[in-house]
Amino acid sequence: MTTAAATGSASSRTLAHPEPEEIRLEAVLHALADPMRMRVVRALAREEGAAGLSCSYFELPVTKSTCTHHFRVLRESGVIRQIYRGTAKLNVLRRDDLDALFPGLLDSVLAAAARQADRLGEES
Repeated sequence: MTTAAATGSASSRTLAHPEPEEIRLEAVLHALADPMRMRVVRALAREEGAAGLSCSYFELPVTKSTCTHHFRVLRESGVIRQIYRGTAKLNVLRRDDLDALFPGLLDSVLAAAARQADRLGEES
């Protein structure tokens, strides 16, 4: 696993991220199977190209500790990358890595989640 410091972050705080060759399909699917984590991934996909979204950007109807758990699962599975900027932890979708490893998977899952949200009348 790499850390933020190893990838050039100016912060002394580091977070472990799997190398692309360490990312496993079953871990990615597990991470994407949870509705709260899917909500995070959908928001990150909508904001691709941005420098990242802070954890406080997401208004999840769960406790702070549960929210932290969801972000950790997403990071450790290789779905997102988290980078400290000052006191904020920014989150970005690892689309390039996921697309290279599992072509079409992320787009298919995001499209299916959007169709489900429309069918159920949920917020996108």
